[in-house]
Amino acid sequence: MKKAEPDAPVDARVGIPIAATPAAPTIAAGAPVGPGASPHPEIGKGLTLAVLGAMAFSGKAIIVKLAYRHGVDAVTLIMLRMLFALPLFLVMAWWAGRGKPALTGHDWIGVLGLGFSGYYLSSFLDFAGLAYISASLERLILYLNPTLVLLFGWMVYRRRITWRQVAGMAISYAGVLVVFGHELQISQGSGAAWGTFLVFLSAITYAGYLVASGEYVKRLGSLRLVGLASSVACVLCIAQFLVLRPIGGIADIALPVIWLSILNATVCTALPVLALMMAIERIGPAMAAQTGMVGPLSTILLGVLILGEPFTAWVAAGTVLVISGIFVFTRTGR
Repeated sequence: MKKAEPDAPVDARVGIPIAATPAAPTIAAGAPVGPGASPHPEIGKGLTLAVLGAMAFSGKAIIVKLAYRHGVDAVTLIMLRMLFALPLFLVMAWWAGRGKPALTGHDWIGVLGLGFSGYYLSSFLDFAGLAYISASLERLILYLNPTLVLLFGWMVYRRRITWRQVAGMAISYAGVLVVFGHELQISQGSGAAWGTFLVFLSAITYAGYLVASGEYVKRLGSLRLVGLASSVACVLCIAQFLVLRPIGGIADIALPVIWLSILNATVCTALPVLALMMAIERIGPAMAAQTGMVGPLSTILLGVLILGEPFTAWVAAGTVLVISGIFVFTRTGR
């Protein structure tokens, strides 16, 4: 099978390859085809990596909700996540940059800007929003990222939008509204609206990062860019904590929050990025994008089993609409 370009833009928070080409993966010459033929081994490996990556990404919301039960706030929680993730991102940036030209001043300005908007700001808004809404609704909102990228591409670069894409977006947003309305009814207050607003702002800022990062992905490669921009975000989150919270407060953090943050930084942050990049190399961005649809489903399942979140007909209907809409959206041109 022909390997996809490893630098395909990837939404590193939700495990969705962005602007994935809709073409089906091609099979290399000599590969077995036809009835009874064995599947190419790279396809199996790629699908496994894509599924594991999508599920690991989705676990972030579950871990954050569990940590909030110990009285920690968003500023402290995101600092811990980034503190433990920083060494991993530095190693990622070093590994991807071996033998590559050094960054220019223009490159560093771009990395700093992208790190602020795409990882620091969007991550903080996401963590803050999760204090008010369910993990299921948060995952569905973030899953709208490809549609926001398309809208920004149309506004900034005047890229064409097809009717199929418009239909897919309409279906997906209808699904989010269904779940949002249900949560608003349950909460009977402004908390759900505020949390939804914060998470949607998180999705908007991250979509802006994905649109603006195109030039730097080509110059630096996506893995190197993710490592560098995420390292910038880690430093900003740590600095934010030092400015807004007393340093002595670290001693008062509950031990379970520390362990949950370590798990979040490794299993749900750094490792899924590598898994998804390896999956794209094997099966291409289009198939990886379709496989990533297990993300919202796994979040809802984990939310029910671990957090005790209710699984109602409204949640089921909204999830089906969101996933169906993204499926229609990503199949444009087939």
